[in-house]
Order: sequence, then structure tokens, then C-alpha cells
Amino acid sequence: MSGPLRLVPREAGALPNVPMQRQRRRPSWAEDPLEELAERLAEVCAAAVHADEIAAVLESDGLTHELIVNRYGRRDLFALAEELHERSADTRRYPEPAPGPDPWRIDPWRCVLRGIVFGLPGLAYVLGGTLLKGPSDAFGLPAGTVALSAAALVGWAWNQALAHRAYLRFGSDGRRSAAHCLLRGAPAGALLASAVAIPFASTGSQAAFAVGQSGYLAAATALLVLGRERDLLLALAPTTAGAAALLMGDLPAWARACLVITTPVAALLIAGRQIVRGMRTPPEPGEPAPPPVAASVPYGLYGLASAVLVLVLALDAGVSAVSLTLSMGAAEWLLYRFRGRGVAALRRSTDAAGFQARAALALLGCLTGYLVVLGVLETALTRLWPGAPAPGPLRLCVLLALGAVLWLSLLLQAFGAAWPAAVVCIAAAVPEVAALCWEFGDHPIVQLASCTGAAGLLIALACSLLGRSTAHR
Repeated sequence: MSGPLRLVPREAGALPNVPMQRQRRRPSWAEDPLEELAERLAEVCAAAVHADEIAAVLESDGLTHELIVNRYGRRDLFALAEELHERSADTRRYPEPAPGPDPWRIDPWRCVLRGIVFGLPGLAYVLGGTLLKGPSDAFGLPAGTVALSAAALVGWAWNQALAHRAYLRFGSDGRRSAAHCLLRGAPAGALLASAVAIPFASTGSQAAFAVGQSGYLAAATALLVLGRERDLLLALAPTTAGAAALLMGDLPAWARACLVITTPVAALLIAGRQIVRGMRTPPEPGEPAPPPVAASVPYGLYGLASAVLVLVLALDAGVSAVSLTLSMGAAEWLLYRFRGRGVAALRRSTDAAGFQARAALALLGCLTGYLVVLGVLETALTRLWPGAPAPGPLRLCVLLALGAVLWLSLLLQAFGAAWPAAVVCIAAAVPEVAALCWEFGDHPIVQLASCTGAAGLLIALACSLLGRSTAHR
């Protein structure tokens, strides 16, 4: 050796004058300063996924190589970190990350407003019902039912596809491109729905009502795509005021006609103004090519199927159809809520099984919340609606099953699975139409079986698709 051994304090932990290969292992009875370091860094070590995380903390604390060798008797920083990591194996835990902002947060009052504008158009049928006088329609239906139903089926299908295409162009090309899409698509849809309905109308007032309904649906679609819910509420004010006046007394036919006509005319004028304003918006730089028309086909088919399901329900219980339309605001808010909870589940889950469980619980929780809202609305409206019978258990179950089908279909569409939602809804609508036309079986039982089966299938599809982490990114 180059010199005599020099005694050092025991807590120094090493003999610096002795080459590393000749240092002796510390006796088991000697105090190890690493114990104190491990206790001080217990939280860091327990939460560390890899020893390198501990090494980074030690280095940031200013622990030098000389101190590691002289005090702790380890060869380098990484050896010290690995030993600390091994010591914390029994206390290893990974804390939940801090909750981040919800990228899918939406103003609940906007959803309430959208629910109101979805439900208020139903008052037009209350206000203008006496204007539809005439001989009974096919299958013993009230006068004007077939004409209005034909217009609604075509309008819902067309406008659902149009809204999807306009939203796509809004997101990729901007407001100007969406306005151009609505300018071409909305009038075409209104004309097509009117042309289909007029041959089924037995009187001029029925034809006029169907044309007004078609025009209103086209205008409402444009305003909702452009985010002008308040303007649509303003257009609905005359019809709402007229329906409220009926609670205090009857109105003459001319007053009813004026109030009913004012709403679609006002909606068309406001929608036209907003479309023109949108077309004046400066174009986005480098606008991409418009999306293919085929991409919107499943959304149109879903609109057709959902219209059939709702209209069949309305023939048996008009109040239930109003409850369903009013609940769409809550349905939209819960769709955003599920997407936010899906992102939170991604942040909190450490394996695929844990994420699948969290996603399934979020799905069932949001679906249950929507059905509770729908049930409360149905109960409240049947008490407020003049002459409406109380909802029996069977009718309430049919309503809730249909509500589940519509909400789950909208959820799948929001995640890009439009075709499965459309196919399931069409499959649910076919037996209901068959039961209505050919009068086989108990119609409410057929409705319940059809919607319950569709809801179960949609839940399975949603859990399978949305249980994948890639669906939420």
C-alpha cells in the first residue's frame, strides 16, 4: 500500500485510502447511513417505477460521487438508487395522478336550452291540431297523421345526414364551408320532405302544415349546427305563447293558424340570415377536400330508424314522445360526461382490465342517469298535460327501453361507430312497423321486446368498443 491506514469515523461508511476492490463489507452490526437516506426518501422510493427516478432525485439533491463512495460505500449513483429501489419493494405504491382538466366539459345550461328547443316544436301540434280536420287516414289514424309522418320520416333522415356532413365540414374547413353545405342541403331536404308528404294530404291545411313542418326541420338543423340555439328559441316563441294561451281559453282558428305559421317562417328567415353570415366568413387557409357523401349515409339511416321508433311511440302516447324529445338536452350532456369520464379512466388505469371496468361503470352510470331524467320528465308531463293518463308500468318500460336505444346509438355515433347503431335501430324498427301495419300481437309488448333487445345489443357493442383505450384518444 502507498501509506499507512488512517482511521475514519464509523459513520463515514468507507475507507477512502484503500482501493475499492480491497474495501471490506460493512459488518451487520455496524450502522448503515443508507437507512437514514431510505427513510428520508421513503415517499419517493415507494412511488418510483424505476430506479432511475430515484437516481434523478438524488442527483438533484446534490449527492456527489465522492459522497456516495465515502459515506454510503456504494460504487456510483445508480448502484445506490437500485439498492434504494429494492429496499422499497414491500412498500411500493403508485399514487393516482393529479386530475387534469376535462377536455369534454360543456356548459350544462346550453344542453338545457337544446333540450327545450327539441321539445317545444311539439306544441305546434297542440296549437294547430284543429287545422288538420278531414277524413281519417289509413289504419284509422287521425286526419293528417300519414302526411305529417311521411314528412317527418324523410326530414329526420335527411337532416340527420346533413347535420353530420355540415359538422364535419365545420370542424375541418370552418364556418364558411359548413354554411355552404347547409345552403345546398337544407332547402333540398325541405323540398323533398314536402314532395313526399303532399300526396298523402287530404286537405290544403294538412299539406300546408306538412310543408311548414319540413321547412322548420331544415331551418332548425341549420341553426343547431351553427350554434344558434337562442335564435331558434326566439322563432319558437309564437307557438309557445299560443299553446300557453290555450290553458286559459280557446283561440279562434285564424289566430291558431297565424301563430303556427309564424314559427317556421321566422325560423327560415333567421336560418337564412345566419347561413349568409357564415358564407361571408373568411375561408380557412388550405381548405381540405369535402368529406365523401357516403360517410353520412349511416347517420341518415339512423335518423330514419329513430324517427320510426319515436313516431310509433307517439301514436300510442304523445306525451311520451314529448318527454323523449325534451330529454335530449340531458342526453347530450351525459354524452359529454361519459367522454370526460373515459379520459379520466385512461389517466387512472394502469392496465387494460382496470380501464375496461372503469369505462363500463361510467357507461352504465351515465345511461342510468339519463333514464332517471327521462322517467322524471314522463311523470311530470303526465301530471301537467291536460287529460293525459298516468304512465302504466308497461308504457314506462317501453319509453325507458327506447330512450336507452337512442342514447346508446348517439354514444356509438360519437365514437365513429355509426353503422352498428344504424343497423340495430333499423332492426328494432322493423317488427314495430310490422306489428302496427298487420296488427299481430300486443303492440306494446312488441315495442318492449324490440327495444329491450336492441338496448341489450347496443350495451354489449358499446362496452366492447369503448372498453378499448384507443377509442378515447
